[in-house]
Amino acid sequence: MGLSKKRSGLSIIDDLGVIPLINAGGPFTKISGSRPRSEAIEAMEAMSEVFVDMEELLLAAGERIAEITGNEAATVTSGASGGLVVQAAAAMAKDDPERIAQLPITDGMPSELIIQRGHRFIYDHLYLAAGSRFCEVGRPTDCTIDEIEAAITPKTAGLIHLESPFKSDVAVSLTELAELAHSHGLPVLADCASMLPPRENLTKYTGQGADLVSFSGGKAIRGPQSTGFLIGKTEWIEYARLNNAPNPGVTRAQKVSKEEIAGLLAALEVFTSIDEEAETRNYRAQMSFIVDQIAEIPGIIVNVEHNYDHYIPHAVVTFAENWKGPSYTEIADRMKTAVPRVYVTVDYRVPARKMWIDPLNIQDGELEIVAEQFRKILIEGASGK
Repeated sequence: MGLSKKRSGLSIIDDLGVIPLINAGGPFTKISGSRPRSEAIEAMEAMSEVFVDMEELLLAAGERIAEITGNEAATVTSGASGGLVVQAAAAMAKDDPERIAQLPITDGMPSELIIQRGHRFIYDHLYLAAGSRFCEVGRPTDCTIDEIEAAITPKTAGLIHLESPFKSDVAVSLTELAELAHSHGLPVLADCASMLPPRENLTKYTGQGADLVSFSGGKAIRGPQSTGFLIGKTEWIEYARLNNAPNPGVTRAQKVSKEEIAGLLAALEVFTSIDEEAETRNYRAQMSFIVDQIAEIPGIIVNVEHNYDHYIPHAVVTFAENWKGPSYTEIADRMKTAVPRVYVTVDYRVPARKMWIDPLNIQDGELEIVAEQFRKILIEGASGK
């Protein structure tokens, strides 16, 4: 029997009849997330050669993540989303084996999670998977600390805080929320899945008082797409670990393989060692190239933006009042059905207010293709085609 030949990604999807695309939209799971770093792939392959006690591996990996990120403690999760389920389970069951086994049935234990209405988001139902229920306070536009305190009862298990692009900025701050929660002996559960970079955020939210913070390992960190990690207080990380896979219980389906753990650690080591200023300059130069190619098209306003809503420099397009062409969604759909296919992001608010190109996953040789395709389709749109 002959030696098997190494296959390319293109040959695999070609065999399946799947058409590839250029990912100029960002690290979204629906479009494959991010390309894992070569160091992550190498670590995963190497880890496939050995067997370990998973509890020992997870404890050691948590210690390493805490060391790398500069936090008190950490543990591995199945993506940032899996981290939310684990947060909720930890808040309700803590280290009580009977309660851990009982979830998602919450009889006899606090099971309400307080969330500000301005912090409701598309993935927050993951907090409910462990059996908890929301207690919503405030309004989509604002909330007060007094309203949150009034909602705390013996049924309260924890308080939720969201850090995410385009979230309400008039809600109660994390620092104030943490002070209130801790005065009642309650944890703050923070979802910060996509808030890297900047790398300073690895300690920012725990420094502001969050007890458990969930990050993705498969976005800008570029570890395995299905990995994530929790950082936080030692006590709460231990509760999270006890409630998490591979232990039996409500989170059993969220197991992370030894190969993925090794890949996450390798990617996180690289991510935290990168010169962020140099990285940002490179992204800005790429996005400036895009801007230069489309800036003169009638009816559009385009700039490089790098702020809270855009974690790295993005080329952001806004339609001016004199734009008579297709909507943002229609332009994005044309990009995705063109040859080659290019995915760009449309503002997910309703109605959409802008669209953008994210450079994170644009590979060598693709920037010029993205610029040409974007320019062509925008010109056609501006001319009424």
